[in-house]
Amino acid sequence: MGTDSEGGRDAGRLGERLSLREQVARAVRAALVAGRMQPGVVYSAPALATRFGVSATPVREALLDLAKDGLVEPVRNKGFRVRSMSAADLDDIHDLRELLEIPIIGRLARDGCADALPGLRALVEELADAVARADVVDYVDADDRFHAHLLGVAGNARLVRVVAELRAQARLYGPRPLTEAVDRGLIAAEHHRLLDLIEARDPAGAEELMRRHLAWSRRTPAGPAPAPADPPSPERP
Repeated sequence: MGTDSEGGRDAGRLGERLSLREQVARAVRAALVAGRMQPGVVYSAPALATRFGVSATPVREALLDLAKDGLVEPVRNKGFRVRSMSAADLDDIHDLRELLEIPIIGRLARDGCADALPGLRALVEELADAVARADVVDYVDADDRFHAHLLGVAGNARLVRVVAELRAQARLYGPRPLTEAVDRGLIAAEHHRLLDLIEARDPAGAEELMRRHLAWSRRTPAGPAPAPADPPSPERP
């Protein structure tokens, strides 16, 4: 089975580090973020399994995992429907993220987190590498890990889980990653700038940058979603 241009750059590496269930979840998540699986459409596990060239079991397990994140919802005897969200839903998600993430960023800048900064900067470099390769899947993965690690420094695992779910849902209707040239040059720089402000113990500056970061993520895509198509295929181990 070959790789997909939006499915990741190194299928062998994916096979080594991810289970088949995780590979399927990652491939479906990428299709959702890229707009290649459409809101309101029901996808059956057997049909996706045929597309992926795997059994239906890991596909069904992966879709159940994504249902926990609020990205799809089970439809009895049919499969899984891609969740639809209204503008009000997205506003609620944005408001919750502001309430949860901005104060934590301010606290990290106020209290300091010097020991965590090298690891966080390494994640930004992974993110920058994905941006340079225009690899949507690796970018989303690195971006999610960066923000989970950053919030995790505060020591509240429940908050990290809640924000991860909100971020996953927001991606369904936010700007499609790496589609706008002007954004590519700013992505890694903005993440490094946030760490610079935290390192400089500048809570006000860090909070303001995080507020702008969240405002950008609330934007809807500039154009219509691409026509529905099959999601990228995960590689079999």
